[in-house]
Amino acid sequence: MLQRGSADSENDGGPQFAEVFVIIWFGAVTITLNSKLLGGNISFFQSLCVLGYCILPLTVALLVCRLVLLAKPGPINFIIRLFVVIMMFVWSIVASTAFLADSQPPSRKALAVYPVFLFYFVISWMILTFTP
Repeated sequence: MLQRGSADSENDGGPQFAEVFVIIWFGAVTITLNSKLLGGNISFFQSLCVLGYCILPLTVALLVCRLVLLAKPGPINFIIRLFVVIMMFVWSIVASTAFLADSQPPSRKALAVYPVFLFYFVISWMILTFTP
């Protein structure tokens, strides 16, 4: 959904499929490996699934932002998009950390949650800065 226009247009302003795929894949694998190396008791595939399912609110934010972008651009348009992206970003963080932080030793929870925050922040930033 972050792609825009036809598949063969190169300067359309949106990220290509491979860019989005690699960011999500590399981010999820990095967070999962970090969780395992910190001594977490969650399996590799459970962590990947949690991170993948917790992208759903950001996907909803992308759909809402695409609909809002159909209207006339302006400051109100941006404020609505910013509010939606922030709310869905918070939802993704809370949902994923509920699972991933509980699988970590108490002294290492912050080290496990910080990469999750960065992962969803990058995806949220891509959604917010997407313009047709």
